[in-house]
Amino acid sequence: MVQFLYLIENEAIKLSKRRRFLLVNLIVIVLIALFAYGQKLADEQLFARVGTTQWKPVIRQQIYDLQNRQKSLYIPEERKKTYQVQVQQLQYELDHDINPLAPGSAAFVRIFMNLSISLLLPLIVVTLAADLISSEWGEGTIKALLTRPIARWKILLSKLLTLLLYVSLLLMTIGVLATGIGSLFFGWGGWDMPVATGFQVINGQLDTSQVMNIPQWQFIMESYGLGFVVAMSIGLVTCAVSIIVRNTAATMGILLAAVIAGNILSRLASSWVAVKYLFSVNLGLTGYLSGQLPPIAGMSLPFSIGVLAVWSLLALVVSFVVFMHRDILA
Repeated sequence: MVQFLYLIENEAIKLSKRRRFLLVNLIVIVLIALFAYGQKLADEQLFARVGTTQWKPVIRQQIYDLQNRQKSLYIPEERKKTYQVQVQQLQYELDHDINPLAPGSAAFVRIFMNLSISLLLPLIVVTLAADLISSEWGEGTIKALLTRPIARWKILLSKLLTLLLYVSLLLMTIGVLATGIGSLFFGWGGWDMPVATGFQVINGQLDTSQVMNIPQWQFIMESYGLGFVVAMSIGLVTCAVSIIVRNTAATMGILLAAVIAGNILSRLASSWVAVKYLFSVNLGLTGYLSGQLPPIAGMSLPFSIGVLAVWSLLALVVSFVVFMHRDILA
């Protein structure tokens, strides 16, 4: 047991000393700051255009703008359905006196995770996980590692547990930084503000029969929990690919292409039903909490979590089978 804990400690030290780890943290800080500034600027422009800082007139203006977009002849029908759901949701919040524009760091923390979970967060995890195993071949340390009197499965398990540790640390870092930077731009507060969740989309119409109001801090915890599921799934798939190709750059290229392709396919190939079984199409889990229209018909929160779980399990099986039988001289 002591030897296994030493393996985990050794892997954590190696990862923390890599320049890529420090670079990722700097990128997260810059992106959060830029997003906060952009959000602040957009809010000010919206309030200036409406001519008031009262939230209800602003919501009515947003509803009016979305309804006008639906009338455009140049917008695809799928996009019009999305606008229709947004109109219905905004109208529900307006009717039930729920302010979706309430200022405060809590709202910024929630919005940042909702916007980053399907692209930014996976890309960050890929950047970290791609180097976790394939670097051993690139640096030539794999022979020294596998010739130790330690079972191979323990070595791989220590790396995967290190990945678990750093994914957890990454989400905590994002939450803390978003809270701190958000407080500078929007002020502290909003943690107990009610947020409506439980929206369902049935036949293109918003179903509010299961909607309930929860405190924003609880909504944030659920969002970051779903972010953890996404991050670990991406991390496990990345590790499996890195074991197969044994090259950090190739691993990053494959996974980055897969993540970006998933975002594109969910928008441009929504009528292709088979696409919903790709892991990269099921990354936007927080959209289900806020009642967004599923990217592909038939998708739901349990379905997307199930798809990610299957891909994660397959990645684990492939990782252990290949790593246990890999010839270190090949």
